[in-house]
Amino acid sequence: MSTHKFSRRTFLRGVGVTMALPWMESLTVWGDTPTVAKPASEAPVRVAVVFAGNGFHSKEWWARGERKQMELGKVLTPLTDFRDKMLFIRGLYNEEALKGNIHSSQTGNLLSGAPLAPGGEIRSGTSIDQLLAQRYGHSTKVPSLVLGCEKSNPAVHKNYSMLYSSHISWTSPTTPTPLEIYPALAFDRLFKDEVKRGDRSVLDAVLNDAKDLRRHISVNDQRKLDEYLDSVRDVEQRIENAGRKGELQGWRPTLTQPNIPRPADGIPQDVAEHMRLMCDIMVLGFQTDTTRICTLKLNNDHSSLRFPNLGVDYMIHHLLSHSDTADWLKVNQFFLEQVAYIARKLDAIQEGPRTALGNTMLLFCSSMLTGNHDASQLPVVMLGGAGGRIKGGRVLDYKEKPERQMCRLYLSMMEKMNVRLPKFGDASMPLEEV
Repeated sequence: MSTHKFSRRTFLRGVGVTMALPWMESLTVWGDTPTVAKPASEAPVRVAVVFAGNGFHSKEWWARGERKQMELGKVLTPLTDFRDKMLFIRGLYNEEALKGNIHSSQTGNLLSGAPLAPGGEIRSGTSIDQLLAQRYGHSTKVPSLVLGCEKSNPAVHKNYSMLYSSHISWTSPTTPTPLEIYPALAFDRLFKDEVKRGDRSVLDAVLNDAKDLRRHISVNDQRKLDEYLDSVRDVEQRIENAGRKGELQGWRPTLTQPNIPRPADGIPQDVAEHMRLMCDIMVLGFQTDTTRICTLKLNNDHSSLRFPNLGVDYMIHHLLSHSDTADWLKVNQFFLEQVAYIARKLDAIQEGPRTALGNTMLLFCSSMLTGNHDASQLPVVMLGGAGGRIKGGRVLDYKEKPERQMCRLYLSMMEKMNVRLPKFGDASMPLEEV
């Protein structure tokens, strides 16, 4: 991946607002100057990691076959439309995660393969997303976007800090990357120069610059600009509406005199809208090149989320995970629907010869295969083409191979971004098949 520099024409600007533009055929929005001999560069490669805690239904996480004929277990059916763009990877594992055999000891090093310090001490390893952010973060306004839908848990459980189960992104071995669970603040970080509550719309602030830009771009790009601005406005309005509803998973009630800190039992929490907003913000971050690296933690390991939106409100996520019930499958599919939603939105964004999904590595994983703490192999799915560097529609099985470290996948992903390391975590060679 080439390193792009900022240019004045990359952004729409207004008072207190800097909004990056999507890829356009008639502008050098990635910072290169086109000539007859050297056309404008392609859109950059992005990395997204989406995490769901507590594993999946033990009998329904599987795939076999190739491309559009690939058969999928029931957990994965939301990804049916993306079979030819998907890698189903079986058998990878994280050896260090087997030592504690509990949620926190299996999650805090998921993206690093590093040993975890027990006894309530905090020590893991720098995660792949933050290593890439250190290498490429200077090319974008936001080096990395770290999103979540459930608050961090600072407690200690069975000799390990629960911060491990609350964070997959680590800036350094002793520093979990701050997790943004408020959609409004995540949105502000992408588009505003200061992250704070404000009444003025982002679009209103850059309207004059947008009108000036239209005079200098093609008809196709004018249409793309309009679609992009409409999508930004849609997210703004939905964030505002969610705030009025007082959604609990990341939103504080907006009543002037709330009589209780949260609704009484039986009143649903709008978990689905919270997750969708975070998915939309991730897509906007990539679409505008405001960031190229994002992690989205849909829930914690050992999660306490409930799912009244699915008709499943009698048990928290963690307890549901300990048996293969129909409700557990329903919750699993709900999480995969978020991944499919991201993939569908990225695939609808055309960036030259490929879509944004074709320019992305979208990794979906959990820290255990099943809710019974089975981390002998990890559930791993990757969508997207990494700018033409990954061929989808395949099932890769490493279960019987001696060198099956999860960190081998991370070395392969980093190679797609032209970052080549002799070792990462417990791995010293990439997966050649990826």
